[in-house]
Amino acid sequence: MIKKQLALAILTLFITASQLLAQSAKHVIFVTIDGFRPDFYLDSNWQMPNVQALMKNGAYAKGVNSVFPSMTYPSHTTIVTGVQPAKHGIFYNNVFTPDAAAQQPYWQDSSIHVPTVWKAAKNKGMTVASLYWPVSADAPVDYNIPDIGGLGDAIREQYSLPKGFYAEVKKEVFGGAEKIDHGKNQNIAKIAAHILKKSKPELMTIHVFSVDGASHAAGRQGTRVQEAVADADAAVGILVDALKSAGIWESTVLLIGGDHGFYDVRKTISPNVWLKEAGLIKDLKAGDWKAQFNTVGGSAFLYLKDASDKATANKVKALLAAQPDSVKRYYRMISKEKLAKGGYNPGVAFALTAEHDGSFSATTTGEAVKAGKGGAHGHFPDTKNIRTGLVAHGPGIRKGAVIEEMNLQDMTPIMVELLGIPFPKVDGKIPAGLLTK
Repeated sequence: MIKKQLALAILTLFITASQLLAQSAKHVIFVTIDGFRPDFYLDSNWQMPNVQALMKNGAYAKGVNSVFPSMTYPSHTTIVTGVQPAKHGIFYNNVFTPDAAAQQPYWQDSSIHVPTVWKAAKNKGMTVASLYWPVSADAPVDYNIPDIGGLGDAIREQYSLPKGFYAEVKKEVFGGAEKIDHGKNQNIAKIAAHILKKSKPELMTIHVFSVDGASHAAGRQGTRVQEAVADADAAVGILVDALKSAGIWESTVLLIGGDHGFYDVRKTISPNVWLKEAGLIKDLKAGDWKAQFNTVGGSAFLYLKDASDKATANKVKALLAAQPDSVKRYYRMISKEKLAKGGYNPGVAFALTAEHDGSFSATTTGEAVKAGKGGAHGHFPDTKNIRTGLVAHGPGIRKGAVIEEMNLQDMTPIMVELLGIPFPKVDGKIPAGLLTK
Protein backbone atom coordinates (compact mmCIF):
# COMPACT_ATOMS: atom_id res chain seq x y z
CA MET A 1 0.00 0.00 0.00
CA ILE A 2 2.82 2.38 0.94
CA LYS A 3 4.64 1.57 -2.30
CA LYS A 4 1.47 2.34 -4.31
CA GLN A 5 1.02 5.67 -2.49
CA LEU A 6 4.68 6.54 -3.09
CA ALA A 7 4.39 5.65 -6.76
CA LEU A 8 1.23 7.75 -7.06
CA ALA A 9 2.96 10.70 -5.37
CA ILE A 10 5.93 10.45 -7.73
CA LEU A 11 3.60 10.25 -10.75
CA THR A 12 1.68 13.32 -9.51
CA LEU A 13 4.93 15.26 -9.11
CA PHE A 14 6.04 14.19 -12.60
CA ILE A 15 2.74 15.31 -14.16
CA THR A 16 2.86 18.64 -12.28
CA ALA A 17 6.45 19.23 -13.39
CA SER A 18 5.53 18.41 -16.99
CA GLN A 19 2.61 20.84 -16.88
CA LEU A 20 4.87 23.59 -15.56
CA LEU A 21 7.41 22.96 -18.31
CA ALA A 22 4.67 23.11 -20.96
CA GLN A 23 3.09 26.25 -19.51
CA SER A 24 2.55 29.09 -21.96
CA ALA A 25 3.74 32.61 -21.37
CA LYS A 26 2.20 34.77 -18.66
CA HIS A 27 3.32 37.92 -20.49
CA VAL A 28 3.75 38.78 -24.17
CA ILE A 29 5.65 41.89 -25.26
CA PHE A 30 5.46 42.64 -28.98
CA VAL A 31 7.93 45.26 -30.22
CA THR A 32 7.75 46.48 -33.80
CA ILE A 33 10.75 48.25 -35.27
CA ASP A 34 9.36 50.33 -38.11
CA GLY A 35 11.28 49.37 -41.25
CA PHE A 36 12.66 46.19 -39.61
CA ARG A 37 14.47 43.94 -42.07
CA PRO A 38 15.65 40.33 -41.57
CA ASP A 39 19.22 41.24 -42.51
CA PHE A 40 19.42 43.33 -39.34
CA TYR A 41 19.66 40.12 -37.31
CA LEU A 42 20.88 37.68 -39.97
CA ASP A 43 23.87 39.82 -40.99
CA SER A 44 26.43 40.44 -38.23
CA ASN A 45 27.53 43.67 -39.94
CA TRP A 46 24.46 45.31 -38.41
CA GLN A 47 24.81 46.27 -34.76
CA MET A 48 21.95 44.39 -33.13
CA PRO A 49 23.62 42.33 -30.37
CA ASN A 50 20.53 42.23 -28.15
CA VAL A 51 18.19 41.07 -30.93
CA GLN A 52 20.78 38.63 -32.24
CA ALA A 53 21.16 37.14 -28.73
CA LEU A 54 17.40 36.65 -28.54
CA MET A 55 17.52 34.98 -31.95
CA LYS A 56 20.28 32.56 -30.90
CA ASN A 57 18.35 31.54 -27.77
CA GLY A 58 14.93 31.60 -29.40
CA ALA A 59 13.44 31.39 -32.87
CA TYR A 60 13.38 33.59 -35.96
CA ALA A 61 11.89 34.01 -39.41
CA LYS A 62 13.96 34.49 -42.54
CA GLY A 63 11.21 36.70 -43.93
CA VAL A 64 7.74 38.00 -43.03
CA ASN A 65 5.42 39.15 -45.82
CA SER A 66 3.77 42.51 -45.25
CA VAL A 67 0.38 43.72 -46.52
CA PHE A 68 -0.46 45.96 -49.49
CA PRO A 69 0.36 48.72 -49.36
CA SER A 70 3.28 47.74 -47.15
CA MET A 71 2.81 50.81 -44.98
CA THR A 72 2.97 51.30 -41.21
CA TYR A 73 -0.69 51.71 -40.27
CA PRO A 74 -2.33 48.90 -42.26
CA SER A 75 0.56 46.60 -41.32
CA HIS A 76 0.29 47.28 -37.61
CA THR A 77 -3.46 46.83 -37.72
CA THR A 78 -3.02 43.42 -39.32
CA ILE A 79 -0.60 42.47 -36.52
CA VAL A 80 -3.23 43.08 -33.82
CA THR A 81 -6.25 41.73 -35.75
CA GLY A 82 -4.91 38.76 -37.73
CA VAL A 83 -6.76 39.86 -40.88
CA GLN A 84 -5.98 41.73 -44.08
CA PRO A 85 -6.87 45.39 -44.81
CA ALA A 86 -10.09 44.53 -46.71
CA LYS A 87 -11.45 43.19 -43.42
CA HIS A 88 -9.94 45.54 -40.84
CA GLY A 89 -10.54 48.68 -42.91
CA ILE A 90 -7.19 50.49 -42.60
CA PHE A 91 -6.05 50.89 -46.19
CA TYR A 92 -3.21 53.42 -45.88
CA ASN A 93 -1.52 55.52 -43.21
CA ASN A 94 -3.85 58.38 -44.13
CA VAL A 95 -7.47 58.44 -45.29
CA PHE A 96 -7.73 59.04 -49.04
CA THR A 97 -9.26 62.40 -49.97
CA PRO A 98 -10.51 62.64 -53.60
CA ASP A 99 -10.57 66.45 -53.63
CA ALA A 100 -6.83 66.98 -52.97
CA ALA A 101 -7.51 68.06 -49.38
CA ALA A 102 -4.84 67.32 -46.79
CA GLN A 103 -5.05 63.68 -45.75
CA GLN A 104 -5.52 62.89 -42.08
CA PRO A 105 -4.20 59.70 -40.47
CA TYR A 106 -6.23 56.70 -39.43
CA TRP A 107 -5.60 57.07 -35.72
CA GLN A 108 -8.60 56.01 -33.63
CA ASP A 109 -9.27 52.43 -32.57
CA SER A 110 -12.89 52.86 -33.72
CA SER A 111 -11.61 52.90 -37.33
CA ILE A 112 -10.79 49.19 -37.01
CA HIS A 113 -13.72 47.05 -38.16
CA VAL A 114 -12.80 43.78 -36.44
CA PRO A 115 -11.78 42.57 -32.95
CA THR A 116 -8.26 43.30 -31.73
CA VAL A 117 -5.92 41.30 -29.52
CA TRP A 118 -6.05 44.22 -27.04
CA LYS A 119 -9.79 43.78 -26.56
CA ALA A 120 -9.49 40.00 -26.30
CA ALA A 121 -6.86 40.29 -23.58
CA LYS A 122 -8.93 42.85 -21.67
CA ASN A 123 -11.97 40.57 -21.86
CA LYS A 124 -9.85 37.88 -20.21
CA GLY A 125 -9.13 40.26 -17.31
CA MET A 126 -5.55 41.00 -18.34
CA THR A 127 -3.64 44.26 -17.95
CA VAL A 128 -2.84 45.64 -21.40
CA ALA A 129 -0.46 48.40 -22.49
CA SER A 130 0.38 49.96 -25.84
CA LEU A 131 2.98 52.55 -26.79
CA TYR A 132 3.05 54.59 -30.00
CA TRP A 133 1.03 51.93 -31.83
CA PRO A 134 -0.81 53.15 -34.95
CA VAL A 135 -4.63 53.36 -34.94
CA SER A 136 -4.80 52.90 -31.16
CA ALA A 137 -6.31 56.10 -29.74
CA ASP A 138 -9.17 55.12 -27.41
CA ALA A 139 -8.17 51.46 -27.66
CA PRO A 140 -9.41 49.26 -24.77
CA VAL A 141 -6.11 49.20 -22.90
CA ASP A 142 -4.92 50.24 -19.44
CA TYR A 143 -1.83 52.18 -20.53
CA ASN A 144 -1.62 53.95 -23.86
CA ILE A 145 0.39 56.59 -25.66
CA PRO A 146 -0.98 56.35 -29.23
CA ASP A 147 0.68 57.04 -32.55
CA ILE A 148 -1.46 59.84 -33.97
CA GLY A 149 0.63 60.75 -37.00
CA GLY A 150 1.18 64.47 -37.37
CA LEU A 151 -1.79 65.59 -35.27
CA GLY A 152 0.47 66.99 -32.58
CA ASP A 153 1.63 66.32 -29.05
CA ALA A 154 -1.47 67.85 -27.45
CA ILE A 155 -3.68 65.23 -29.12
CA ARG A 156 -1.26 62.48 -28.10
CA GLU A 157 -1.40 63.63 -24.48
CA GLN A 158 -5.20 63.98 -24.58
CA TYR A 159 -5.63 60.37 -25.69
CA SER A 160 -2.99 58.83 -23.43
CA LEU A 161 -4.18 56.44 -20.73
CA PRO A 162 -4.74 56.51 -17.84
CA LYS A 163 -5.60 60.19 -17.57
CA GLY A 164 -2.53 62.14 -16.61
CA PHE A 165 -0.16 59.33 -17.64
CA TYR A 166 1.66 61.41 -20.25
CA ALA A 167 2.44 64.10 -17.65
CA GLU A 168 3.51 61.37 -15.24
CA VAL A 169 5.94 59.97 -17.77
CA LYS A 170 7.45 63.38 -18.50
CA LYS A 171 7.98 63.92 -14.80
CA GLU A 172 9.03 60.49 -13.54
CA VAL A 173 10.83 59.05 -16.58
CA PHE A 174 12.31 62.18 -18.18
CA GLY A 175 12.94 64.40 -15.17
CA GLY A 176 10.26 66.96 -15.87
CA ALA A 177 10.97 67.43 -19.57
CA GLU A 178 8.50 69.63 -21.44
CA LYS A 179 8.41 67.25 -24.38
CA ILE A 180 9.27 63.58 -24.97
CA ASP A 181 11.66 62.95 -27.84
CA HIS A 182 9.88 59.88 -29.21
CA GLY A 183 12.20 59.86 -32.22
CA LYS A 184 14.70 58.08 -29.98
CA ASN A 185 13.77 54.44 -29.65
CA GLN A 186 15.38 54.18 -26.24
CA ASN A 187 13.02 56.83 -24.86
CA ILE A 188 10.00 54.72 -25.82
CA ALA A 189 11.67 51.70 -24.20
CA LYS A 190 12.15 53.73 -20.99
CA ILE A 191 8.41 54.42 -20.90
CA ALA A 192 7.75 50.71 -21.37
CA ALA A 193 10.17 49.93 -18.52
CA HIS A 194 8.23 52.36 -16.31
CA ILE A 195 4.97 50.52 -17.07
CA LEU A 196 6.57 47.11 -16.49
CA LYS A 197 7.79 48.23 -13.08
CA LYS A 198 4.35 49.60 -12.15
CA SER A 199 1.96 46.97 -13.45
CA LYS A 200 3.62 44.00 -15.19
CA PRO A 201 1.03 43.89 -18.02
CA GLU A 202 0.20 40.54 -19.53
CA LEU A 203 0.18 42.09 -23.02
CA MET A 204 2.14 45.06 -24.28
CA THR A 205 2.53 46.30 -27.87
CA ILE A 206 5.32 48.79 -28.57
CA HIS A 207 6.17 50.63 -31.79
CA VAL A 208 9.56 52.34 -32.30
CA PHE A 209 10.21 54.14 -35.54
CA SER A 210 13.54 55.92 -36.05
CA VAL A 211 14.79 53.16 -38.42
CA ASP A 212 11.95 54.08 -40.77
CA GLY A 213 12.86 57.77 -40.77
CA ALA A 214 16.53 57.03 -41.36
CA SER A 215 15.73 54.63 -44.21
CA HIS A 216 13.44 57.14 -45.92
CA ALA A 217 16.25 59.69 -45.81
CA ALA A 218 19.21 57.49 -46.69
CA GLY A 219 17.87 54.31 -48.30
CA ARG A 220 18.75 50.78 -47.23
CA GLN A 221 22.34 51.55 -46.19
CA GLY A 222 24.36 54.31 -44.61
CA THR A 223 25.56 55.67 -41.28
CA ARG A 224 22.20 57.14 -40.35
CA VAL A 225 20.45 53.78 -40.81
CA GLN A 226 23.18 52.02 -38.85
CA GLU A 227 22.76 54.45 -35.95
CA ALA A 228 18.97 54.03 -35.93
CA VAL A 229 19.28 50.24 -35.98
CA ALA A 230 21.71 50.39 -33.05
CA ASP A 231 19.26 52.66 -31.20
CA ALA A 232 16.44 50.17 -31.76
CA ASP A 233 18.63 47.36 -30.46
CA ALA A 234 19.52 49.38 -27.39
CA ALA A 235 15.78 49.86 -26.80
CA VAL A 236 15.38 46.07 -26.83
CA GLY A 237 18.18 45.85 -24.27
CA ILE A 238 16.34 48.27 -22.00
CA LEU A 239 13.22 46.10 -22.21
CA VAL A 240 15.15 42.92 -21.39
CA ASP A 241 16.68 44.58 -18.33
CA ALA A 242 13.27 45.90 -17.26
CA LEU A 243 11.67 42.46 -17.56
CA LYS A 244 14.44 40.97 -15.42
CA SER A 245 14.14 43.73 -12.83
CA ALA A 246 10.37 43.19 -12.70
CA GLY A 247 10.95 39.49 -12.05
CA ILE A 248 8.98 38.36 -15.10
CA TRP A 249 11.73 37.63 -17.64
CA GLU A 250 11.35 33.85 -17.35
CA SER A 251 7.59 34.02 -17.91
CA THR A 252 7.64 36.52 -20.80
CA VAL A 253 7.70 35.97 -24.54
CA LEU A 254 9.46 38.84 -26.27
CA LEU A 255 8.53 39.21 -29.94
CA ILE A 256 10.64 41.58 -32.05
CA GLY A 257 8.95 42.23 -35.38
CA GLY A 258 8.23 44.92 -37.92
CA ASP A 259 5.87 46.16 -40.57
CA HIS A 260 7.77 46.36 -43.85
CA GLY A 261 11.19 46.41 -45.44
CA PHE A 262 12.64 49.08 -47.73
CA TYR A 263 13.73 49.78 -51.27
CA ASP A 264 16.20 52.38 -52.45
CA VAL A 265 14.66 55.07 -54.67
CA ARG A 266 16.38 56.14 -57.86
CA LYS A 267 13.35 57.16 -59.95
CA THR A 268 10.13 58.95 -59.01
CA ILE A 269 7.06 58.25 -61.16
CA SER A 270 4.07 60.65 -61.19
CA PRO A 271 1.29 58.78 -63.05
CA ASN A 272 -1.27 61.52 -62.36
CA VAL A 273 0.70 63.71 -64.79
CA TRP A 274 -0.28 61.30 -67.57
CA LEU A 275 -3.91 61.34 -66.41
CA LYS A 276 -3.99 65.13 -66.47
CA GLU A 277 -2.42 65.25 -69.92
CA ALA A 278 -5.13 62.83 -71.10
CA GLY A 279 -7.93 65.00 -69.66
CA LEU A 280 -8.89 62.52 -66.96
CA ILE A 281 -7.89 65.02 -64.26
CA LYS A 282 -8.97 68.63 -64.74
CA ASP A 283 -9.51 70.15 -61.29
CA LEU A 284 -9.31 67.84 -58.28
CA LYS A 285 -10.40 70.52 -55.81
CA ALA A 286 -13.53 71.19 -57.85
CA GLY A 287 -14.25 67.48 -58.21
CA ASP A 288 -13.63 67.60 -61.96
CA TRP A 289 -11.85 64.30 -62.60
CA LYS A 290 -12.55 60.83 -63.90
CA ALA A 291 -9.56 58.94 -62.51
CA GLN A 292 -6.70 59.61 -60.13
CA PHE A 293 -3.95 57.67 -58.39
CA ASN A 294 -3.53 57.78 -54.64
CA THR A 295 0.21 57.29 -54.37
CA VAL A 296 1.71 55.70 -51.26
CA GLY A 297 5.47 55.29 -51.52
CA GLY A 298 6.09 52.23 -53.66
CA SER A 299 2.44 51.84 -54.64
CA ALA A 300 -0.28 53.76 -56.46
CA PHE A 301 -4.01 52.97 -56.28
CA LEU A 302 -6.37 54.01 -59.08
CA TYR A 303 -9.65 55.56 -57.97
CA LEU A 304 -12.46 56.18 -60.46
CA LYS A 305 -14.97 59.00 -59.96
CA ASP A 306 -17.56 56.45 -61.11
CA ALA A 307 -16.51 53.07 -59.80
CA SER A 308 -18.32 51.33 -62.68
CA ASP A 309 -16.55 53.40 -65.37
CA LYS A 310 -14.68 50.57 -67.09
CA ALA A 311 -13.96 52.72 -70.14
CA THR A 312 -11.89 55.14 -68.09
CA ALA A 313 -10.10 52.30 -66.30
CA ASN A 314 -9.18 50.81 -69.69
CA LYS A 315 -7.99 54.22 -70.91
CA VAL A 316 -5.64 54.46 -67.93
CA LYS A 317 -4.33 50.97 -68.61
CA ALA A 318 -3.69 52.00 -72.22
CA LEU A 319 -1.78 55.10 -71.08
CA LEU A 320 0.42 52.96 -68.85
CA ALA A 321 0.99 50.40 -71.59
CA ALA A 322 1.90 53.13 -74.09
CA GLN A 323 4.89 54.35 -72.09
CA PRO A 324 8.32 53.41 -73.43
CA ASP A 325 10.01 50.35 -71.98
CA SER A 326 12.51 52.62 -70.22
CA VAL A 327 9.57 53.95 -68.15
CA LYS A 328 7.40 50.83 -67.88
CA ARG A 329 10.24 49.02 -66.13
CA TYR A 330 9.50 51.08 -63.00
CA TYR A 331 5.99 49.77 -62.37
CA ARG A 332 3.88 46.61 -62.45
CA MET A 333 0.09 46.47 -62.43
CA ILE A 334 -1.79 44.69 -59.64
CA SER A 335 -5.24 43.78 -60.97
CA LYS A 336 -8.48 44.21 -59.07
CA GLU A 337 -8.76 40.41 -58.98
CA LYS A 338 -5.33 40.09 -57.39
CA LEU A 339 -6.21 42.79 -54.86
CA ALA A 340 -9.36 40.90 -53.93
CA LYS A 341 -7.50 37.61 -53.60
CA GLY A 342 -4.94 39.17 -51.28
CA GLY A 343 -7.50 40.92 -49.10
CA TYR A 344 -6.54 44.45 -50.10
CA ASN A 345 -8.42 47.66 -50.86
CA PRO A 346 -11.69 46.74 -52.64
CA GLY A 347 -12.48 50.35 -53.57
CA VAL A 348 -9.98 50.81 -56.40
CA ALA A 349 -9.92 49.73 -60.05
CA PHE A 350 -6.35 48.43 -59.85
CA ALA A 351 -3.00 49.38 -58.38
CA LEU A 352 0.64 49.76 -59.34
CA THR A 353 3.67 48.54 -57.45
CA ALA A 354 7.06 50.09 -58.08
CA GLU A 355 9.98 48.13 -59.47
CA HIS A 356 13.69 48.67 -60.13
CA ASP A 357 14.07 51.21 -57.29
CA GLY A 358 11.15 53.34 -58.40
CA SER A 359 8.62 55.15 -56.22
CA PHE A 360 5.48 57.19 -56.85
CA SER A 361 4.46 60.81 -56.40
CA ALA A 362 0.91 62.24 -56.35
CA THR A 363 1.74 65.43 -58.25
CA THR A 364 -0.19 66.28 -61.42
CA THR A 365 2.36 68.74 -62.80
CA GLY A 366 5.95 68.65 -63.99
CA GLU A 367 7.84 65.69 -65.37
CA ALA A 368 6.20 62.30 -65.00
CA VAL A 369 9.56 60.58 -64.54
CA LYS A 370 12.49 62.11 -62.72
CA ALA A 371 15.39 61.21 -60.47
CA GLY A 372 14.62 60.03 -56.95
CA LYS A 373 16.56 59.56 -53.74
CA GLY A 374 16.37 57.99 -50.28
CA GLY A 375 14.22 54.96 -49.57
CA ALA A 376 10.57 53.91 -49.81
CA HIS A 377 8.13 51.16 -48.93
CA GLY A 378 4.52 50.46 -49.82
CA HIS A 379 5.32 47.92 -52.55
CA PHE A 380 3.36 44.73 -53.17
CA PRO A 381 4.52 42.14 -50.62
CA ASP A 382 5.94 39.55 -52.99
CA THR A 383 9.58 40.60 -53.10
CA LYS A 384 12.43 40.01 -50.66
CA ASN A 385 13.38 43.62 -49.97
CA ILE A 386 9.93 44.58 -48.70
CA ARG A 387 9.77 41.72 -46.21
CA THR A 388 10.03 42.42 -42.51
CA GLY A 389 11.21 40.02 -39.82
CA LEU A 390 10.46 38.28 -36.53
CA VAL A 391 12.58 37.14 -33.59
CA ALA A 392 10.79 35.28 -30.78
CA HIS A 393 12.14 34.34 -27.35
CA GLY A 394 10.62 32.93 -24.16
CA PRO A 395 8.41 30.17 -22.76
CA GLY A 396 6.39 28.37 -25.41
CA ILE A 397 8.81 29.34 -28.20
CA ARG A 398 10.73 26.41 -29.67
CA LYS A 399 14.42 27.21 -29.30
CA GLY A 400 16.25 26.92 -32.60
CA ALA A 401 13.14 27.10 -34.76
CA VAL A 402 13.67 28.76 -38.13
CA ILE A 403 10.64 29.87 -40.14
CA GLU A 404 11.43 30.20 -43.84
CA GLU A 405 8.49 32.48 -44.63
CA MET A 406 5.40 33.73 -42.81
CA ASN A 407 2.89 36.60 -42.94
CA LEU A 408 2.02 39.57 -40.76
CA GLN A 409 -1.46 38.16 -40.14
CA ASP A 410 0.20 35.21 -38.37
CA MET A 411 1.20 37.45 -35.44
CA THR A 412 -2.23 37.54 -33.80
CA PRO A 413 -2.70 33.75 -33.59
CA ILE A 414 0.80 33.49 -32.08
CA MET A 415 -0.07 36.00 -29.36
CA VAL A 416 -3.49 34.60 -28.50
CA GLU A 417 -2.12 31.05 -28.34
CA LEU A 418 0.70 32.05 -26.01
CA LEU A 419 -1.64 33.94 -23.71
CA GLY A 420 -4.48 31.43 -23.97
CA ILE A 421 -7.14 34.00 -24.87
CA PRO A 422 -10.21 33.30 -27.04
CA PHE A 423 -10.22 35.02 -30.43
CA PRO A 424 -12.34 34.84 -33.61
CA LYS A 425 -11.11 33.05 -36.72
CA VAL A 426 -8.41 35.02 -38.53
CA ASP A 427 -6.59 34.99 -41.87
CA GLY A 428 -3.29 34.02 -40.27
CA LYS A 429 -1.98 30.83 -38.74
CA ILE A 430 0.78 29.84 -36.34
CA PRO A 431 3.86 28.85 -38.38
CA ALA A 432 4.63 25.15 -38.03
CA GLY A 433 7.39 24.44 -35.53
CA LEU A 434 7.47 27.90 -33.92
CA LEU A 435 5.77 26.94 -30.66
CA THR A 436 6.55 24.04 -28.33
CA LYS A 437 2.94 22.85 -28.34
